Amino acid sequence: MTKYNPSKIEKKWQDFWKKNKTFLSKTDKNLKKYYVLEMFPYPSGDIHMGHVRNYTLGDLIARYKRSKGYNVLHPMGWDSFGLPAENAAISNNVHPKSWTEKNIKNMKTQLKKMGLSYDWSKELSTCNSEYYKHEQKIFIEFYKKGLAYQKETIVNWDPLEQSVLANEQVIDGKGWRSDAIIEKKKMKGWFLKITDFAEELLQDLNSLNNWPEKVKLMQKNWIGKSFGAYIDFHVKEINDKITVFSTRPDTLFGASFIALSPEHKLVDKLKKKFPEINKELNKLNFKDTNEHNIDKVEKIGIRIPLKASHPFLKNKLIPIFIANFVLVDYGTGAVFGCPAHDQRDFDFAKKYDLEIIEVVSKEKNKKIKNNLQSAFTENGYLINSDFLNGLNVDEAKEVSIKKLEKLNLGSRTTNYRLKDWGVSRQRYWGCPIPIIYCENCGIQTVPEKDLPVKLPEKINLQKSGNPLSNHSDWINVKCPKCFGSAKRETDTFDTFFESSWYFARFTDPNYDDGINKVNADYWLPVDQYIGGVEHAVLHLLYSRFFIKAMNKLDLINLKEPFKSLQTQGMVCHQTYKNSSNEWIFPKDVIKINEKFFTIDKKDKVTPGRIEKMSKSKKNVIDPNTIVDTYGSDTARFFILSDSPPQRDMEWTDEGVEGASRFLNKIWQLITADDYKNIPYKKIKHKNEYDFNMFSCTFKTIKNVTQAIEDFHFNIAIANIRTLFNELSSYRIKTNNNRIILKFCISNFLIILNPICPHICEEGWLILGNKRSISNSPWPSVDLEYLNNNYLILPIQINGKRRAEIKISKTSGRKEIENSALTHHNVVKFLTKTPKKVIYIPNKIINIVL
Repeated sequence: MTKYNPSKIEKKWQDFWKKNKTFLSKTDKNLKKYYVLEMFPYPSGDIHMGHVRNYTLGDLIARYKRSKGYNVLHPMGWDSFGLPAENAAISNNVHPKSWTEKNIKNMKTQLKKMGLSYDWSKELSTCNSEYYKHEQKIFIEFYKKGLAYQKETIVNWDPLEQSVLANEQVIDGKGWRSDAIIEKKKMKGWFLKITDFAEELLQDLNSLNNWPEKVKLMQKNWIGKSFGAYIDFHVKEINDKITVFSTRPDTLFGASFIALSPEHKLVDKLKKKFPEINKELNKLNFKDTNEHNIDKVEKIGIRIPLKASHPFLKNKLIPIFIANFVLVDYGTGAVFGCPAHDQRDFDFAKKYDLEIIEVVSKEKNKKIKNNLQSAFTENGYLINSDFLNGLNVDEAKEVSIKKLEKLNLGSRTTNYRLKDWGVSRQRYWGCPIPIIYCENCGIQTVPEKDLPVKLPEKINLQKSGNPLSNHSDWINVKCPKCFGSAKRETDTFDTFFESSWYFARFTDPNYDDGINKVNADYWLPVDQYIGGVEHAVLHLLYSRFFIKAMNKLDLINLKEPFKSLQTQGMVCHQTYKNSSNEWIFPKDVIKINEKFFTIDKKDKVTPGRIEKMSKSKKNVIDPNTIVDTYGSDTARFFILSDSPPQRDMEWTDEGVEGASRFLNKIWQLITADDYKNIPYKKIKHKNEYDFNMFSCTFKTIKNVTQAIEDFHFNIAIANIRTLFNELSSYRIKTNNNRIILKFCISNFLIILNPICPHICEEGWLILGNKRSISNSPWPSVDLEYLNNNYLILPIQINGKRRAEIKISKTSGRKEIENSALTHHNVVKFLTKTPKKVIYIPNKIINIVL
């Protein structure tokens, strides 16, 4: 072929890899292992550019590590349960299973066209009963050991999805998928005791040295460890007490109200005793308050006809409110308000005309004025606080807690923001929870011999609510204990249940038990995990918990699942709107003289912001079109060269076309001469010209190696381009030159191979090499050519830079001038003897004609 034909070459090598099982991985304790994994996809139907970037990053690492001599595990599978499949099935009148399987087949074909080095023998799909039967076993083990339990609680209800969401799945008060405003609802559900591992999850973040600090901070904040005290406020009228959690017991003398969450257990009692409270609660909108919008909503309170006793001041009674800014699942669902030193409490006190008592001041002996215009929230000294006066804040906290404990009115405690993970979902397309309810025997787990509990094939998805609740044939079963009539649990697992352990199953997806410990001990932890930062709290935190829980039950020998984490940025594209203010696809836009029009030139187009690719704004590029037009190597090269992996990148036509042109230049370099009978070997240089070629090659190998290790792939590509320019300008005059060039081009192809594997395989073959480049070792660096005693000297002709030479720092003036005047890029300008040669030592040579 005289012209580079990516479609033909890429198909050829993809077939070769498949036939030769090039990327098959096997457990071999004699080999050093490397497990690289990208977060597996939900099979939505087609891959998008976010997928392409994620999987190309992982593939580069997998190919690089394999060439470095590692036994590499690089698997792929499908996160195939979930409500989107159920919704698509309803819309298209198909079964979720057939819709999902069709999408998997399509996406698998697309991924294979990308030339990704996956070991497809390890493929798994979470909706396959051979996968989820093992997670049903894991759940039963959790239940038996007290790590799974059922309770009635206030849950996050997504009215659009008609399902419960975990706290982590509520983003800014809305469903993470549906974007619907979340409601609060009391329901029974199944929970996993992630709170049992709160401290371990927090402390072990310190061991994750190769995780982004941003992700660790997000998890730390979500776990939310805080130190403080439980404080009891007695309510004499009802012979009860209100226990609050506070991180500021030092401000107790400034307390002027108590606020209860609308879902606090005492509120139910109060509604019965005081019916007017129920009327007020129904009148006011308390349901929309949640952790994410609590700082934004107007603070509303309902004052109840009761007061509580102050723990330190016997004669002081404190008013009690039901307030919309107190969350039932943080602390105890009750707080005391100190308006002088909390802005939220200050605003509330002003609204309801409550006392504002200043108890902390910058000045140690400040006279009490209580005329604050806003809350004082800095550190200082206690005032107006009896036995705490004159102490700083930390000292006062300690003294306050000791006093509370002495009076038996409180205790020191540590609180966590993290709550147990609610895993019940009210939908069909998910893993059935293996529980049976018997009126006589209570809750029973499904016997292991009856696993997996499979979903019924015939299902009516058109009715509202949980489809399984309407399937009597599936629900009604015999109790495994008394054999009487019983019913199945109709909720299915949150899909994050499946993705919290799939990486362990990949080590042996066909094992007859959940985890093959021999393989897991060899392969785990995952050495390099790659995915979006949006999973920092959800998937990544759940996976860490799962592994710790499984380790506790001796199901796996592992403390942390992912040794190194890389979070990639988004793929962005410019947005466009037509004259009707409608979003239009980039492929339907044409640019003429710096103005934009529709492709038919009938309508003007307004370019908008560069944003994350999204179907709603139509600023998407179809990866299949790019691969069909330019080849997958071009797509891979551009997506890796644009910016560092952790940053967002902009997809541009110009960038793709530039990448395509560069690969065609590489093709021309490879095919410009016949190297088949030239030996592939390193020979000794005989002159500075050859030395420079070797020097550039080995420096590039060193720089590219370091850049890949540092995840700076764009820097690796910049170095590869520099080496290519040197290779292109190298002139062959002798057979030695041809041997040197073959050696340098061969090494160039090896370091380019993780990025553009197809053209490198073909080029490697054209050069006369016998075995696949995928099995060739990463080149080593000859330190002789990294000697710092040399420097690059630019050559100018009449003030314009025309060339550069590499010289020894010990070279004489005559030797340097001679090298400059005989350089091939200089000779062509020398039609007569130069008028003058100006040499500035170690800086520049300027030739004046």
